[in-house]
Amino acid sequence: MAKQDEGQIGVVAALVRSTFLVNAVYAESAREYGLTSQQGQLLCVLMAQSYGMGELGAVLGLAKSSLTGLVDRTERNGLVQRKPDPEDSRAVRIALTRKGSKVAEEFYVETCRRVENLTAGLTAADRDTLAGLLGTVVAENKVPVVFLESGGGAGLDHERQSP
Repeated sequence: MAKQDEGQIGVVAALVRSTFLVNAVYAESAREYGLTSQQGQLLCVLMAQSYGMGELGAVLGLAKSSLTGLVDRTERNGLVQRKPDPEDSRAVRIALTRKGSKVAEEFYVETCRRVENLTAGLTAADRDTLAGLLGTVVAENKVPVVFLESGGGAGLDHERQSP
């Protein structure tokens, strides 16, 4: 395969390589909090609200058996809890514990900081353009909210959203 000029790559390579870059930053942040990347995702999703297992599986894109294992491991670490579903006595909802909320918030803020640092070499206008373009790609592909929206610029104020 021919070596390409590092400054000029196509959209497919740029998206794939940026995915690897963000995943590596996310995984490193998760490790520092004693989490797996999937546990980090679970905590970030649950920051907005509790979910039933079916909803949670759809948002995270996990099969029931994988989700059950993830919730079991995260529950053993004291970060999430199963609560009775007030609308269906046969079902449970997964929610953050007090400890889980604290870890989720700290993990979220640190991960936002690290991911935002990836664009430190861009101007504010270029960051806005990049966010707009990627936002369009995400919206058109109906990607569920698996990470809350952080505030613009260097501030990490965030608005809680429901997926």
